[in-house]
Amino acid sequence: MLQVNRKKLLVLALYAGEIMLKNGAETYRVEDTIIRLCKSKGFSYVDVYVTPTGIFISIDNKGESQEEILSYIKRIKSRSINLNKVAEVNNFSRKFVDQKISIDDGIKLLKEIDQLLPYPHYIHAVFGGLASAFFALLFGANIFEFLSAFITSILVTYNLKYLLSIDFPPFLTNASGGGVAAIMAIILSFLHPSIHIDKIIIGAIMVMVPGVAMTNAVRDSIAGDLVSGLARAAEALIIATSIAFGVGFILKLWILFAGGTLI
Repeated sequence: MLQVNRKKLLVLALYAGEIMLKNGAETYRVEDTIIRLCKSKGFSYVDVYVTPTGIFISIDNKGESQEEILSYIKRIKSRSINLNKVAEVNNFSRKFVDQKISIDDGIKLLKEIDQLLPYPHYIHAVFGGLASAFFALLFGANIFEFLSAFITSILVTYNLKYLLSIDFPPFLTNASGGGVAAIMAIILSFLHPSIHIDKIIIGAIMVMVPGVAMTNAVRDSIAGDLVSGLARAAEALIIATSIAFGVGFILKLWILFAGGTLI
């Protein structure tokens, strides 16, 4: 195998892992995918170490004239949740291994996956609003609180999308989302005496709860990836703290200026 092919294969495997890691995949899944991609081309030695913020890969083939190990490092600075891309890379890796796709064609396919557009904002907002509204029902909300949670969640979603689009700091973004939920709950509580702000807030913040991060933290820890598990758990804790900070800050101001009569 030529030296240029070694580099191309390493770039392909690194690209696949980057797409998965940036879109919510578990650490062990990223490592397994990279190893399968590299070994499918005959490399006898493949070692991968993945954390939520970086990918480290080393490959070697003892049958080559040059036997030094080739290593790459990729820094991951941003993460989001798009499990559709994770599933697409999983499907690609199976095809790459079974159908003997060339490296150049594989990189093209990965670029297409990476460029897949997410669902439009209004789809996220509407269905996120429905999910939040039904969560409010689980906590005993009435029909007015159901509708209020729906409206509030839509506004929270648009607020988060806008702040993420301008690369606003993650902590402040989630705190802002919690603040918007609290402000809308207070405003809507004036419209009808049966609307309680606690039901609205509980429902509205559900679109921000780091469920995937918490799940991945547990799965990584069970799989033995303790560094990744702790890192993801810390990330989930920071997100939850920022949401609580945003909600608590607005409610505290409300208590100070209105006496907390509607709390």
